Amino acid sequence: MYRIDILTLFDETVGDVLSESILGRAQERDYLRIETHQIRTYTLNKQKQVDDYPYGGGRGAVMQADPLYQCWKHVVEALGPGHTIYFSPAGHTFCQADAKRLAAEYDHLILVCGHYEGIDERFIEECVDEELSLGDFVLTGGEIPAMAVADAVSRLIPGVLPDPECFENESHWNGLLEYPQYSRPEEWHGKKVPAILLSGNHALIAKWRRKQAILRTKRRRSDMYEKLDLSSKTDRKLMEELKAEYPEDF
Repeated sequence: MYRIDILTLFDETVGDVLSESILGRAQERDYLRIETHQIRTYTLNKQKQVDDYPYGGGRGAVMQADPLYQCWKHVVEALGPGHTIYFSPAGHTFCQADAKRLAAEYDHLILVCGHYEGIDERFIEECVDEELSLGDFVLTGGEIPAMAVADAVSRLIPGVLPDPECFENESHWNGLLEYPQYSRPEEWHGKKVPAILLSGNHALIAKWRRKQAILRTKRRRSDMYEKLDLSSKTDRKLMEELKAEYPEDF
């Protein structure tokens, strides 16, 4: 069973979100276990203080090393070592390749949520294996990144989703954005579902979807498109068709 432990000041909020829907059902079936740990529980301070003024001056407060360490130590002693990730603007930007790697290489993640002006560097040096960021922007805490990473990794764990096809055809899995999706009714606000999707011809539908995925990636994420390998015989033929159908894009 895959295990994710999250060290946070907002354990109930994070735990509630990650116990719903697909992830909740996966935990009920023992494919996955996500637990949150309230950092304040592990401080020796009577006021349950977990932060203090930064040495050297400056605005705000810094999370202290020891409450974090005691919380982390409790998890490690109870469950064994886990790959420890701290969410930081200095971290590597998380992407789908990281979700694949974390799901494949580890069976236990410990996610550390900072707050305020960050956490004491000594805890990072002693306990953290990897720093990750969601992007070049600043959040008030690590809870949103922790939930995002936990969700992205969890859905790749065998049994969490009914079939690998559920994620293998989605955006970013193979370097492409996902093709457009449609559902009932067949016509809505004068807009109709593409006729090919109603044909029942699965080979033609698969071809259409591949072409649409390439086109969408070219239009919306040129950086991803430039990295695509479209050298196969099938893709070369699709590219000829796309250039003829959408000359303004190619």
